[in-house]
Amino acid sequence: MTVRGQIVRFALVGVVNTATYYCFYLLFLAVGLPYVAAHVVAFLLSMTGSFFLNCRFTYRTRPTWRKFLLFPLTNAANFVITTSGVWLLVDVAGFSSRWAPLVAAAAAIPITFVVSRTIMLRPETPRTRDSLIEAVASK
Repeated sequence: MTVRGQIVRFALVGVVNTATYYCFYLLFLAVGLPYVAAHVVAFLLSMTGSFFLNCRFTYRTRPTWRKFLLFPLTNAANFVITTSGVWLLVDVAGFSSRWAPLVAAAAAIPITFVVSRTIMLRPETPRTRDSLIEAVASK
Protein backbone atom coordinates (compact mmCIF):
# COMPACT_ATOMS: atom_id res chain seq x y z
CA MET A 1 0.00 0.00 0.00
CA THR A 2 1.70 3.15 -1.20
CA VAL A 3 1.20 6.65 0.13
CA ARG A 4 0.28 7.74 -3.41
CA GLY A 5 -2.46 5.10 -3.54
CA GLN A 6 -3.71 6.21 -0.14
CA ILE A 7 -3.84 9.82 -1.31
CA VAL A 8 -5.88 8.84 -4.37
CA ARG A 9 -8.28 6.72 -2.31
CA PHE A 10 -8.46 9.45 0.35
CA ALA A 11 -9.42 11.94 -2.36
CA LEU A 12 -12.13 9.60 -3.69
CA VAL A 13 -13.53 9.09 -0.19
CA GLY A 14 -13.35 12.85 0.22
CA VAL A 15 -15.48 13.36 -2.89
CA VAL A 16 -18.10 10.91 -1.57
CA ASN A 17 -17.91 12.47 1.89
CA THR A 18 -18.25 15.99 0.50
CA ALA A 19 -21.24 14.99 -1.62
CA THR A 20 -22.86 13.34 1.41
CA TYR A 21 -22.15 16.38 3.56
CA TYR A 22 -23.44 18.78 0.92
CA CYS A 23 -26.69 16.83 0.39
CA PHE A 24 -27.33 16.82 4.14
CA TYR A 25 -26.40 20.51 4.34
CA LEU A 26 -28.86 21.48 1.61
CA LEU A 27 -31.55 19.28 3.17
CA PHE A 28 -31.13 20.95 6.56
CA LEU A 29 -31.16 24.41 4.93
CA ALA A 30 -34.39 23.43 3.15
CA VAL A 31 -36.07 22.47 6.43
CA GLY A 32 -35.17 25.83 7.92
CA LEU A 33 -32.02 25.29 9.94
CA PRO A 34 -29.66 28.29 10.02
CA TYR A 35 -26.62 27.70 7.81
CA VAL A 36 -24.17 27.16 10.71
CA ALA A 37 -26.47 24.59 12.37
CA ALA A 38 -27.01 22.87 9.01
CA HIS A 39 -23.24 22.77 8.54
CA VAL A 40 -22.56 21.25 11.98
CA VAL A 41 -25.23 18.51 11.74
CA ALA A 42 -24.29 17.60 8.16
CA PHE A 43 -20.62 17.52 9.14
CA LEU A 44 -21.22 15.09 12.02
CA LEU A 45 -23.31 12.74 9.90
CA SER A 46 -20.88 12.67 7.01
CA MET A 47 -17.91 12.20 9.37
CA THR A 48 -19.34 8.88 10.57
CA GLY A 49 -19.61 7.60 7.01
CA SER A 50 -16.14 8.91 6.27
CA PHE A 51 -14.66 6.89 9.13
CA PHE A 52 -15.92 3.59 7.75
CA LEU A 53 -14.99 4.42 4.15
CA ASN A 54 -11.48 5.45 5.16
CA CYS A 55 -10.98 2.31 7.24
CA ARG A 56 -12.15 -0.03 4.51
CA PHE A 57 -11.13 1.70 1.29
CA THR A 58 -8.34 4.21 1.98
CA TYR A 59 -6.20 2.52 4.62
CA ARG A 60 -7.54 -1.05 4.45
CA THR A 61 -7.57 -1.37 8.18
CA ARG A 62 -10.13 -2.72 10.58
CA PRO A 63 -12.37 -0.20 12.31
CA THR A 64 -11.86 -0.28 16.08
CA TRP A 65 -13.48 1.63 18.90
CA ARG A 66 -10.18 3.37 19.53
CA LYS A 67 -9.91 4.56 15.94
CA PHE A 68 -13.58 5.53 15.90
CA LEU A 69 -13.14 7.61 19.05
CA LEU A 70 -9.93 9.20 17.73
CA PHE A 71 -11.28 9.80 14.23
CA PRO A 72 -12.96 13.09 15.15
CA LEU A 73 -9.45 14.44 15.72
CA THR A 74 -8.85 13.96 12.01
CA ASN A 75 -11.75 16.25 11.40
CA ALA A 76 -11.09 18.79 14.16
CA ALA A 77 -8.79 20.87 11.98
CA ASN A 78 -11.14 20.33 9.05
CA PHE A 79 -14.08 21.47 11.19
CA VAL A 80 -12.31 24.62 12.41
CA ILE A 81 -11.09 25.54 8.93
CA THR A 82 -14.39 24.85 7.17
CA THR A 83 -16.58 26.44 9.86
CA SER A 84 -14.42 29.55 9.97
CA GLY A 85 -14.25 29.54 6.19
CA VAL A 86 -18.02 29.25 5.80
CA TRP A 87 -18.54 32.12 8.23
CA LEU A 88 -15.88 34.30 6.60
CA LEU A 89 -17.12 33.57 3.09
CA VAL A 90 -20.80 34.18 3.89
CA ASP A 91 -20.72 36.98 6.48
CA VAL A 92 -17.53 38.80 5.49
CA ALA A 93 -17.08 38.15 1.76
CA GLY A 94 -20.77 37.92 0.83
CA PHE A 95 -20.64 34.46 -0.80
CA SER A 96 -23.80 32.42 -1.12
CA SER A 97 -24.38 30.10 1.84
CA ARG A 98 -25.05 27.35 -0.70
CA TRP A 99 -21.51 27.46 -2.19
CA ALA A 100 -19.35 28.62 0.71
CA PRO A 101 -18.87 25.13 2.27
CA LEU A 102 -17.41 23.74 -0.95
CA VAL A 103 -14.87 26.55 -1.18
CA ALA A 104 -13.93 26.32 2.51
CA ALA A 105 -13.50 22.53 2.36
CA ALA A 106 -10.65 22.72 -0.16
CA ALA A 107 -8.29 24.39 2.34
CA ALA A 108 -8.72 21.63 4.94
CA ILE A 109 -7.92 18.58 2.78
CA PRO A 110 -4.12 18.30 3.25
CA ILE A 111 -4.29 18.68 7.03
CA THR A 112 -7.08 16.12 7.31
CA PHE A 113 -5.09 13.55 5.28
CA VAL A 114 -1.98 13.80 7.46
CA VAL A 115 -3.91 13.48 10.74
CA SER A 116 -6.15 10.71 9.36
CA ARG A 117 -3.22 8.64 8.15
CA THR A 118 -1.48 8.99 11.50
CA ILE A 119 -4.52 7.74 13.44
CA MET A 120 -5.65 5.02 11.07
CA LEU A 121 -2.23 3.41 10.59
CA ARG A 122 -1.05 3.63 14.18
CA PRO A 123 -0.15 0.14 15.44
CA GLU A 124 -2.79 -1.50 17.59
CA THR A 125 -2.12 -2.85 21.05
CA PRO A 126 -3.65 -6.19 22.07
CA ARG A 127 -6.11 -4.30 24.26
CA THR A 128 -7.44 -2.21 21.36
CA ARG A 129 -7.33 -4.93 18.71
CA ASP A 130 -11.02 -5.88 18.85
CA SER A 131 -12.75 -4.35 15.90
CA LEU A 132 -15.70 -2.02 16.16
CA ILE A 133 -17.67 -4.21 13.80
CA GLU A 134 -17.08 -7.32 15.94
CA ALA A 135 -18.12 -5.42 19.06
CA VAL A 136 -21.33 -4.23 17.45
CA ALA A 137 -22.05 -7.62 15.85
CA SER A 138 -21.74 -9.46 19.16
CA LYS A 139 -24.56 -7.44 20.72
